[in-house]
Amino acid sequence: MNINMTLIGQSITFFIFVWFCMKFVWPPIVSALETRRKQIADGLAAADRGRHELELAARRASENLHEAKQKAAEIIAQAEKRAIQLVEEAKGAAKEEGDRLIVAAQAEIEQESHRAREALRAEVAALVVAGAGRVLRREVNPQAHADLLEAIKNEL
Repeated sequence: MNINMTLIGQSITFFIFVWFCMKFVWPPIVSALETRRKQIADGLAAADRGRHELELAARRASENLHEAKQKAAEIIAQAEKRAIQLVEEAKGAAKEEGDRLIVAAQAEIEQESHRAREALRAEVAALVVAGAGRVLRREVNPQAHADLLEAIKNEL
């Protein structure tokens, strides 16, 4: 055996093996690697999108929380304002009711005072008639002198 022939045979066999690998083995490996590269790239892009969406959702949640706190503060302020307004209205209504009761009480006092005066006048008139009857030693007729007694009542 000749070394040159062995080297040429091995070289031809090597080239056939390389050709076979390039033709039948290498394309599926390259396509599998390319597919895997695309999957990894898509996964990384999806992860970036997810991270970005998470940041946006966190910002939106923070903004919504801030808005909710502002609305709650506004509602509380309105409720406090309404409570103060209701207290003021109640004070006004109580004041009006008190004034009305005072006016009614004063009117009732005035009526009672007028009744008492009238009763006193009637008693004074009866006493005057009785006193006049004693002074004159005769009885004064109240029906006969009704006009005179009415004038005396009015003067008192």
